[in-house]
Amino acid sequence: MDFKAYDSKKLDRYTEEAKARWGHTDAWRESQEKTRGKSREDLVSEADGLMDIFRRLGQLRTGSPAAGEAQALIGELQRYISDHYYNCTPQILQGLGQMYAAGGEMTENIDRAGGPGTGDFARRAIEIYCK
Repeated sequence: MDFKAYDSKKLDRYTEEAKARWGHTDAWRESQEKTRGKSREDLVSEADGLMDIFRRLGQLRTGSPAAGEAQALIGELQRYISDHYYNCTPQILQGLGQMYAAGGEMTENIDRAGGPGTGDFARRAIEIYCK
């Protein structure tokens, strides 16, 4: 998710994994439409914008996930995903929140951007946002 550090093979692997998991969904098809014709640099820039939101969430991670600033960033995250990838419904956002905190490479990348515990903080803030 911090694509600056990734080589093309890793970015391609993430795309293939996402396709295998969500290729049958409307969200996948919409994301393909939104990214069609974009350069790799454009895609990396969009991914970096996403990681910037996690960086800013990480600055709040020792506070309450219900705080106004954290909730505003979750709203920004949802809009960013909708604008750049696919319609990020509350249900999709909640699923993403679970993935952000589930461990593995996604959590590691989010925590690298915002500091340890950022993925879990994002998950908790998303749960509150979506209630």
